[in-house]
Amino acid sequence: MVLLMIICNIKDPHMDEFFILVLCLTILFASIVHGAIGFGFGMISTPVIALFTDMQTTILYMLIPTMVTNIISISSEGKFFEALKKFWFIITLMVIGSALGTVLLLYTNSEFFKLLLAAIIFLYLLQSFVKIEATFVSKYPKASTYGLGVFGGMLSGLTNIVAPLMIMYTLELKYSRKDTVQLSNLCFLFTKIGQISVFLYYGSFTMEDFNISMICVAVIFIGMFLGIKLKKIIDAKLYVKILKVLLFIIATTLVVQTVSF
Repeated sequence: MVLLMIICNIKDPHMDEFFILVLCLTILFASIVHGAIGFGFGMISTPVIALFTDMQTTILYMLIPTMVTNIISISSEGKFFEALKKFWFIITLMVIGSALGTVLLLYTNSEFFKLLLAAIIFLYLLQSFVKIEATFVSKYPKASTYGLGVFGGMLSGLTNIVAPLMIMYTLELKYSRKDTVQLSNLCFLFTKIGQISVFLYYGSFTMEDFNISMICVAVIFIGMFLGIKLKKIIDAKLYVKILKVLLFIIATTLVVQTVSF
């Protein structure tokens, strides 16, 4: 009933039924994947939604849903405050970088950011086949922390994805899997809070956006539930391979669409 009321309150003439259907199906699939293998929500949902609208609108609709998936993931790992105490500095840097990226997005909203999003996905896929060494990270850990924090935060603000940089950083510093997951989720959570603050300050996050976000959140809970159930019966390695093929197709489509625009 509450969800129906929210849908009825969506009055944007540009928000047609087809787009809402695509949005909900994308969020459902992305949350199922995230629930099944523990990652993938932003990596899947962001480029697919970007195929149907501009980057600023995409990021707006992904803010609260991304926060919800991160909170669920953080809760499953436990020791929230311990992880926050350990990683507070790089999280702070990423929030600053994300705020700068969000301001840039608000003032330009360039189609170039879709190509940047596709490039990040291709880099992530490349890491699956080629070991990309970033020895400077272990050699200059302090400088690398500043670099990942500010630059990675800007990428997160512009594209909602920073996984390739995070993977290289945590691998070179030999973080455990648990630390890597906690760091990634905490960074995403707090950068999204920072982004919402920037959007609210500039009057860009409206009640319309909130209503759409609430629909997405309802879909996420369904998808995560199904994904967790699916986790027990699927071959995770095969699932990840299929996911990577899909990501390649999505990123390629994004490039072709943007260049042809």
